Amino acid sequence: EVTAGPEGNWIGQAKQDADIIFGGSEYMLQDFIFNHPEIIDTKSRTELYPRAAGILVRKGNPKKIENLEDLTKKGVKIIDVNGAGQLGLWEDLAGRKGLIEGISQNINLSVKSSAEAIERWKSDSSLDAWITYESWHYRLQDVTCLVELPEEEKLYRGTPISLTKITDQKKEAQQFIDYLRTEESHQIFQKWGWK
Repeated sequence: EVTAGPEGNWIGQAKQDADIIFGGSEYMLQDFIFNHPEIIDTKSRTELYPRAAGILVRKGNPKKIENLEDLTKKGVKIIDVNGAGQLGLWEDLAGRKGLIEGISQNINLSVKSSAEAIERWKSDSSLDAWITYESWHYRLQDVTCLVELPEEEKLYRGTPISLTKITDQKKEAQQFIDYLRTEESHQIFQKWGWK
């Protein structure tokens, strides 16, 4: 049974019976460990597969956004997720190219979670672009196009997973993590946008 975030939706139950915690990025799992040191078995922490950041745009790409520089153009409205594995994602990409000011001026809306971003993306067609993980495009193909960044510009973040200290199914939970690291599972991750 998989229970998705945001954390407030599942933390109460997780403190009672969670077997595994899965993070949207390495910093997210570390932040979780800081906030809930009693839950995670840090010795079991495992990296699954990295995922790359890209730019999601509207179907048909009406603003003709092809790269990060295009996000600095006048009239481009960007949504930003300031959390949920994406904290500082756009800034890290923009900083390498000297585009922080130009992109920051075009951030029209900041939200705290991907769920909130998806809701706003679907309800507010004035939003033109979202710097996020490429993987979100595969779940949102009906309302997005993906602008992939060149490999030398891509930024990758990890996908950590860990056993909990409270699991009463340690062997089975570890077997599941081991299964996620098989080639069969890797192919599924790749299908949905992971490397």
